[in-house]
Amino acid sequence: MSGHSKWNNIKRKKEATDAAKGKIFTKIGREITVVVKEGGPDPANNAKLRDLIAKAKSNNVPNDNIERIIKKAAGDGDKNNYENITYEGYGPNGVAVIVECLTDNRNRTAGEVRHYFDKFGGNLGTIGCVSFMFSNKGIVVLENTGLDEDAVMEDVFEFGGEDFDINEETVEIECAPENVSALREGLTGKGYNVLSAESEMIPSTYTTLTDEDHIKKMNLLLEHLEENDDVQNVYHNWEMPDEE
Repeated sequence: MSGHSKWNNIKRKKEATDAAKGKIFTKIGREITVVVKEGGPDPANNAKLRDLIAKAKSNNVPNDNIERIIKKAAGDGDKNNYENITYEGYGPNGVAVIVECLTDNRNRTAGEVRHYFDKFGGNLGTIGCVSFMFSNKGIVVLENTGLDEDAVMEDVFEFGGEDFDINEETVEIECAPENVSALREGLTGKGYNVLSAESEMIPSTYTTLTDEDHIKKMNLLLEHLEENDDVQNVYHNWEMPDEE
């Protein structure tokens, strides 16, 4: 797969949020609420809900929690109307940052996101100021349990994968965003352990930070964004150093 491995970023996210599983439950819960209201509570007829249930389970959200959220959203028990808002801006030294939010109060969210950028050496920009540097791609990550590369290649392409990168721990597969569900379901059916399967905004170029203050502020910016309940996803083009 051309470009940069996403798995280090995904691992960093997981490690950063494992200490606050409630945050993960809250974020996924909001996503489930929105897709249930849009497409109904039956995952058999709602592909987005099917994907989110798989995402919730991969993040160890208990089945009871998932069912409770679906039931509440379907029964008008959740009166919150969330809207999708995307913010774009620059971190320290011009690192491009995209922030995807689900919020029931856009004024609150805009103020908080702007505050984080200002506080940690960046600035919030206008829509389109950095998104042209990113492409929307489906990324499916498998656990590598001693997999045979030829067999993986055959299965990946059978279910709509376009490219893949295999290493000691994982297999990263790239596909069109609309093929994520089919690829995840097909590979799960073949017995693979799917660690994550989502559409991601993948940068075309990366920025390296060498100044210690820039690195510290960039980490703080990402941490504060990711800890905010309204923020669903944060994408950036910082070439993060490998953590041994």
